[in-house]
Amino acid sequence: MKNFVKSFYDFNLSSPQERQERNQLYPELAKFHIALREEMSEEEYQEFYRAEKEAAKNLMIPNPNSKPQWIRM
Repeated sequence: MKNFVKSFYDFNLSSPQERQERNQLYPELAKFHIALREEMSEEEYQEFYRAEKEAAKNLMIPNPNSKPQWIRM
């Protein structure tokens, strides 16, 4: 069973429910993207969004060798 949190870029933007969930999980990033869309052309924004989505994928590579462990405090 995979236990992970979706990144901002993993949500289906065609689904109003997923957009709402994304905006609730990442309110500041959602506001940032709204501001970007107002300042950039649609083409510029889409290029930026694609690049950020690709960068987020590269940061979230799961480690297949890791096992869940308790953290002692």
